[in-house]
Amino acid sequence: MSKNAAKAAAPRPGKRNLITDVPGILVGNAQDEALKSGVTVLTSASPLVAGVSVMGGAPGTRETDMLAPDRMVQKVDALVLSGGSAFGLAAASGVADALREAGRGFAVGPVRVPIVPAAILFDLINGGRKDWTENPYPALGRAALAAAGADFALGSTGAGAGATVAGLKGGLGSASLVLGEGITVGALVAVNAVGSVTVGDGPHFWAAPFEIGGEFGALGPARETPALFPAPTKLAGAATTIAIIATDAALSKAQATRLATAAQDGIARAILPAHTPHDGDLVFAAATGRKELPESATLELGHAAALCLSRAIARAVYLASPAPRDALPTWRERFG
Repeated sequence: MSKNAAKAAAPRPGKRNLITDVPGILVGNAQDEALKSGVTVLTSASPLVAGVSVMGGAPGTRETDMLAPDRMVQKVDALVLSGGSAFGLAAASGVADALREAGRGFAVGPVRVPIVPAAILFDLINGGRKDWTENPYPALGRAALAAAGADFALGSTGAGAGATVAGLKGGLGSASLVLGEGITVGALVAVNAVGSVTVGDGPHFWAAPFEIGGEFGALGPARETPALFPAPTKLAGAATTIAIIATDAALSKAQATRLATAAQDGIARAILPAHTPHDGDLVFAAATGRKELPESATLELGHAAALCLSRAIARAVYLASPAPRDALPTWRERFG
């Protein structure tokens, strides 16, 4: 192969640098500014093969057991990322209700049951108004599904609307890669970690070695020696990074589970520390099955998923925006 051909085959971001660069994938956000919380929904016109990997010690989930490769149901209708801790799991009920009304779901005789796995993060003490008497998350789930499209906002929006990390606001991030074989992989993440996304007291991101095209500031790696054991700054149980990896490759449930597991490396490369007992770190994987997966791409796909997830985490924090009653500054407020 010539040098030019090798260069042309190198992985590159999709045209949006979003998970929706995967053909058929749609994402919608909904948030309540006073609540300082929100919901993000990923869906497709056709059901998706899905898997999950949970590596945090404090997860909050719905229907994740069903994603194991040996379970009966093979595909899902949507995946939900939500704020609100346990209350946020109700967002999936709003999504399921809306999908049922649209005729979507697993067929059991004349009945259709939408399959909507979900994961939540803790944002209940972030300065937002949490004195509601009726759970707001089912309505937010419906609104996020209704907003689903190819273009969506990043930063302080959707499930990342009220997210925080060590010393900074967190947020919602996304990134994509198109592999040399023409297969696309993308990441979507709500970043609300115990750990830090930046190195020490400076602006540099742990994910800097994987940045493409200045997507989170082009600062490069930090020059100073970081503290490898930073002091915790968040309350126990008040964290979690939840993510979705999507691809157009044809995967089995077992392969989707392996893809989700490989993508967890992206969290560990972008957040220090990661996968702590106080985080509920979780990665879903979803496959549309539009393209056959060549044997040559099986190793590359998992690595690309981890790279996309690292980049998406940094983008989430980099693109966060300020709002009234914020408990922490944004990256831009602190570093300019």
